Amino acid sequence: RFNPSAARMPPQRIFALPRQQSLLLPAVINPFVQETKLSKADIIKCVLLGIFLVPIRGILLSLVLMITWPVAVITTFKHPLKGSVEPMTGWRRFMCRRVMAPLGRAYYFAMGFRVVVKGKQVSSREAPILAVAPHSTFFDGIVCIVAGLPSTVSRVENLATPIFGRCVRCLQPVLVSRERTDSRKNTIREIEKRAKSEGVWPQVLIFPEGTCTNRSCLITFKLGMFHSTLMKNMKTLLLLTLCQLYTTVEIEFLPPQIPTEEEKKSAPLFASTVRRVMAEALGVPVTDHTYEDCRLMISAGELTLPMEAGLVEFTKISRKLNLKWENVQKELEGFAVKASSCQGGRISIQEFARFLKLPISPALEELFALFDRDGDGTIDFREYVIGVTILCRPANTEDVLRMAFKLFDTDEDQRITRLEFSALLRSALGVSDLNMTKLFKEIDADASGFITFAEFEAFALTHPEYAKLFTTYLELQRYQALKVSGDEGPEWPLEEGLLQGPGPADQGSDSASDKKDD
Repeated sequence: RFNPSAARMPPQRIFALPRQQSLLLPAVINPFVQETKLSKADIIKCVLLGIFLVPIRGILLSLVLMITWPVAVITTFKHPLKGSVEPMTGWRRFMCRRVMAPLGRAYYFAMGFRVVVKGKQVSSREAPILAVAPHSTFFDGIVCIVAGLPSTVSRVENLATPIFGRCVRCLQPVLVSRERTDSRKNTIREIEKRAKSEGVWPQVLIFPEGTCTNRSCLITFKLGMFHSTLMKNMKTLLLLTLCQLYTTVEIEFLPPQIPTEEEKKSAPLFASTVRRVMAEALGVPVTDHTYEDCRLMISAGELTLPMEAGLVEFTKISRKLNLKWENVQKELEGFAVKASSCQGGRISIQEFARFLKLPISPALEELFALFDRDGDGTIDFREYVIGVTILCRPANTEDVLRMAFKLFDTDEDQRITRLEFSALLRSALGVSDLNMTKLFKEIDADASGFITFAEFEAFALTHPEYAKLFTTYLELQRYQALKVSGDEGPEWPLEEGLLQGPGPADQGSDSASDKKDD
């Protein structure tokens, strides 16, 4: 892989860097944004149709709701939702299936929906869980109507919604409360209870993605817990839908997916299998984005970065690099400082050198090439997180730091003077007029005029890029020495810290050779 900015490096050191395939960019970069662009003809059509359709449909929807709400009140009258809850039976179940379900169909018909059903829905005894994807709008509730009003997973707050809250009660939802710390465990326990009821409870309908997407792919399936979805353009979407002559919705019931013995022991494995089967039926790719990517995307916007900068496929990154959401959020804040002056939230080699307060040199160019995974001459946040975690932090060991400190400390008095600091960097970087005053003052925390090992180590812990830059410089020196002696050695030597892999969370997901390649 060749990078135009690395043209001054010795040609023998330019090799195609091996990359672990699972950490390459996903097929869909941003599955959370849907840009609907209407032509002038579309706008004129919506206005002309809307003049007639919107009032008529508004009246029809009001009539349906006027009938639905009292029926829902009667059906759920004095029926508990908390505590020891039993499934609706007798006349209550009859009201749900024979009255509420047709009223739901009438509600969506009044909005102009035409439903096409493919496949066959099986009973709750055969498939107690009904997974629905992709989840793209609040209109997806039509699946619940077509499926015969199965149970759902819903926030407690939804029950207080006027009119619709009473309709939600008819579904006997599995309630989720954000205020309770044990809510996740209780939700999973309740889903398991209903799934093992041998058909006593109706099917439990879930949207396993846990948030809305633009239908371009299937993101990571949640394992029993779901987050609320932010509907930014609800009014616009509703208005555009009401202005159409009709909207066709296709719902396909796939054959039940029965877990293997191995999948019974691993919920993530079974979720991955179900997602793959659904993606193949839809003809779309899968990605490892989650709701946490939405949170990072919002955080990126608040840090004046492009919102897409926060999309890193959090599930994959957190698993393979052993990172928590708070760690990635902290890295995003650090990246924002580096990329604050960059256009598009991507760091070029010039900005990279400016942040490190160093000139562009072969060692820095090689470090930049290691970060730049796609070879486009810039580093985005995803590449930055991967680079810092698997390249810089493993190189930031005490042995490496002590070795670097000794190289600077030429008179071995356990402290680095400004003269010693500047002399080595000028020699290493090949720049005679290099001014390192600013960087020296940043490391010299107590402004004593010299750097102790404690200050040197403290600075390195918060700036891991320097440790990797140092090991890269040593590697270049060793390569040049081997070249002069006639033994060029291995083409792409790797540091021991990198060979050890990022952490225990990555074990089992990739082979050892994959980790070495990366």
